[in-house]
Amino acid sequence: MAPSNSKDQARKIVAENRKARFNYEIVDTFEAGLVLTGTEVKSLREGKANIAESYANEEGGEMWLINSYVPEYLQANRFNHETRRRRKILLKSREIARLGQAVQRDGMTLVPLKIYFNDKGRAKLELALARGKKLHDKRETQKQRDWNRQKSRLLRERG
Repeated sequence: MAPSNSKDQARKIVAENRKARFNYEIVDTFEAGLVLTGTEVKSLREGKANIAESYANEEGGEMWLINSYVPEYLQANRFNHETRRRRKILLKSREIARLGQAVQRDGMTLVPLKIYFNDKGRAKLELALARGKKLHDKRETQKQRDWNRQKSRLLRERG
């Protein structure tokens, strides 16, 4: 049996923002914790969250995840959480200040890339400091992706 020390094997990815790498040029990534309620954690473990339209924002020295969707946990009856509530992101104050300055000064965006459970069972957020791509950059990315697909197809056919 193969050893299970791989980083991706320890992670259980719950939600992934697959369009982020197409729409944004990723400058830097951060791993952050999330403040969640019990029903949110149980709902995340079922793997039905969505962070496609969400973003992060710095307000009053704290970082917030806005517009992320975590569905209600069906067995929780009246103790359930709001599905699109703002969730606090746990980062060091120095990192929060640096990210807030980059957003204000350089016009960058904080985009969540994925939510996952680490090897200790804690919910983590992979957050990216990103710059929006222009339309011609997106076309270039699409061309490169198509060419790589075609190249691998040709190499497979030739043997």
